[in-house]
Amino acid sequence: MSQQGDTPAAHEDDWWRRLYDGTAPDTGPGSAADTVDDRFHSATDAVGGPEPDRADLPATVAPLPDPRPPEPAPPRTPAAGRAPWEAPVGPPRPQTFAVRAPAAPPRTPGRAERPAVGHIGDRPPTYDAEPAALPASGPDDLDALVPDTVLDGARYGTYTLRAASVRGDSARFRGEPRRDALLTARFGDGDGALVLVAVAGGARGAGRAHLAAADACRWIGGAVARSHARLSDDIRAGRRGDLRSGLHRLTDRTCGRLRARAAELGLEPSAYEVGLRCLLLSADPECRTRIFFGVGPGGLFRLRDGAWQDLDPVLPGTGGAPPEQGPDGDRLTMDLRVATPPSPSAGTAPPPPVEPFRFRASVARPGDTLLLCGNGLAEPMRGEPALSEELARRWAPDGPPGLPAYLADIQLRTKGYADDRTAAAVWEA
Repeated sequence: MSQQGDTPAAHEDDWWRRLYDGTAPDTGPGSAADTVDDRFHSATDAVGGPEPDRADLPATVAPLPDPRPPEPAPPRTPAAGRAPWEAPVGPPRPQTFAVRAPAAPPRTPGRAERPAVGHIGDRPPTYDAEPAALPASGPDDLDALVPDTVLDGARYGTYTLRAASVRGDSARFRGEPRRDALLTARFGDGDGALVLVAVAGGARGAGRAHLAAADACRWIGGAVARSHARLSDDIRAGRRGDLRSGLHRLTDRTCGRLRARAAELGLEPSAYEVGLRCLLLSADPECRTRIFFGVGPGGLFRLRDGAWQDLDPVLPGTGGAPPEQGPDGDRLTMDLRVATPPSPSAGTAPPPPVEPFRFRASVARPGDTLLLCGNGLAEPMRGEPALSEELARRWAPDGPPGLPAYLADIQLRTKGYADDRTAAAVWEA
């Protein structure tokens, strides 16, 4: 057929047959033999080798593939004499790889190691540093369970807050609950917000001391929350007289509620007494006034220029330095058994607390660290200079620590002091 698909003419078929007919003579220029065999014979004659007989040449046979599937090899047990290069047979087995520990990274100057609880002195305290037993509980008192440790923190304005409460070594060993309570709370928003830190410690040996401490923190917190707007304005405006009288009244009411609760439980008032110490901190970055108030044992310290200052008042008859006064407005006020008259809507005023009311309003300086603590830390701070020196070394140069490091610092153990450790520290930028 032609390219157009028509049937070719007869003369075209004749030309095609003459071109590819095997009998047609070659149209080349010469008649010399020029096949592949002829060229092979010519090359053999040139090198002088005999021409092999074609019958002696081996025939090349390509094997056909076996259509049957290969039979699986029988399982073998690795013999002891197996060559090292032979692959083991049988089911795969777990392999153990030698893992090389990575090289320790180079230590960077100033890098914080993992926080660890240490101790002060040549010998460690009697009890272990970790909890050993949980407090006993039953189906009806699960709401009264107290965790071993509480940790909190915040940052407002120019200060950083760290707070922690830890069960003492002796209570951990005996399976007793933590007697201290800690409350950190913010009331309001913006620059007018008010931060409250309350630390309460129940009486030693009292079975319901942890409940009394929790009640004291909850009730003083509620009282401050209801009056936070007025308190915040007084702090920012520097109305110290109004603050002192108002906070005295709130503290008296809280102590009165504790005595009433003791009567409900059929307990002596002393069995439900607490040491209550509080800080009020404004969120306004322009306000550096810090307010302390409370009753009962505990401590208030300030780290300034690398040295600790004990800001707690000296009780009458015990001697010591007079209350601090200075141009920065620091002043300590003690009201001994003097109850401020309540407001007309307050009802009957509760009797004044047995412990004197303590109040202090001070202006913080950049670099100061203010430490509010319960008696479990206040006693070793005053009785073991090595503890206060170590805390000053840790806190003075580098600013506020992180929460884990602060917790380790608060738990620095000292032989002979095994009570709960509860403290709040404020670092001034």
